[in-house]
Amino acid sequence: MPAFHHNPFAGWLRGHAVPLTHLDPAAPLDDLEPLRDIIGDARVVAVGEHSHFIDEFMLMRRRILRFLVERCGFTVLAFEYGFSEGFPLDAWAQGKGTDDDLAVHLAATIPVGLDEPLRWIRRHNRTAAQPVRFAGIDIPAAGGSLLPALSPIADYLRQIDPEALPAIQEAIRIAESFASGSGAVAAPAWARLATAEQDALSAILMRLLIRFRAVEPLYVSRGDQDSYDIALRRLEAACHGDYTFRAMAGLFAGTGLTADTSARDVYMAGSVLWHLERHEPGTRVVLVAHNAHIQKTPISFDGHLTGLPMGQHLHRALGDEYFALGLTSITGHTAEMRRDEKTPFGFTIDDTALGPPEPGSVEAAFADAGLGLGIADLRRARREPADGTGHAPGPGPDRIRLQSTYLHTPVLDAFDGILNTPASTIAGGIQI
Repeated sequence: MPAFHHNPFAGWLRGHAVPLTHLDPAAPLDDLEPLRDIIGDARVVAVGEHSHFIDEFMLMRRRILRFLVERCGFTVLAFEYGFSEGFPLDAWAQGKGTDDDLAVHLAATIPVGLDEPLRWIRRHNRTAAQPVRFAGIDIPAAGGSLLPALSPIADYLRQIDPEALPAIQEAIRIAESFASGSGAVAAPAWARLATAEQDALSAILMRLLIRFRAVEPLYVSRGDQDSYDIALRRLEAACHGDYTFRAMAGLFAGTGLTADTSARDVYMAGSVLWHLERHEPGTRVVLVAHNAHIQKTPISFDGHLTGLPMGQHLHRALGDEYFALGLTSITGHTAEMRRDEKTPFGFTIDDTALGPPEPGSVEAAFADAGLGLGIADLRRARREPADGTGHAPGPGPDRIRLQSTYLHTPVLDAFDGILNTPASTIAGGIQI
């Protein structure tokens, strides 16, 4: 284990990180009280994970959600889940239907730990003076299908603008030919479409988008503003999803434009702001997504800029009212996703052992500091010397785990806080 003076940030963690005592979502919340001061007045607190399907991250996110709702007055859970698909889940969380209906709503979606938070919200809302709302923010089916957005748009146009209905029906016809449960299947299926079909879909969606914006007063006069706003946002989701298919095809072919996959993240950021603007002033949002989506710095691999994440856009829009809390682990196992188009979601999950933390990583700093379950306020680290000598703290860690590898990024700039678990395990019962 490196000596203290060889790892100043580990020394800073040793003196400033806050130990936590529980992973159990039902346990007392007192150990999380320091989080209140750490997040300050943030309106959006994003809670990440270095990998999907990790039990400890799912449990901790549920604890944090409960703390922020019960003790800090947060009233919206926004999730890395389709914007369009989020509305029936919000209705269920407000008490619509039966408890068993949730399984039907989520039957065709990737199991990323959404069911238990929603069940808690539904129980909470039965007696809460201020109900918690649910908000989807993502492109349809996380890039797996445009149909969850296009079908409700067709229903809207059937009532508001029947003349435009044939256009959306043609878009639906094309979208049905490559629809799947995730982008891992849909993107290669889209790439196999005839170029004329690809271009026709893009042209239809863009023409409809321009028409929606051009005749807004007409549409609102035939319906109402809220229905128009939702339909427009769904159409924007379809456009961003369609763009993402092209971006992914270019990325895999080695011909893509710089940072072209950012189309999904900028849509997610816009959706968070969309929901925030439509709730009463003072609304605070818990945002759950992968670390690579919530971080505030660009995503690069091997020196090549590949994406501008949602967190970067939200930080530009909200400043310090956006707080990014990355979740990571020193050791344990991760869920490595291997592409396999023959499976329902286009990938299988490999239970992969994590290697020792790399030197320079935030995980190595937690290990060197001898810390287990705990949280570090990186905003404070940016303000204070790391070694207690009065000297500048330096750049801090330069990488963080991304599944079984590392994402190289200045961690103190990318995140406002890091929550470390001593080990990670793949959640049981996940069916892919």
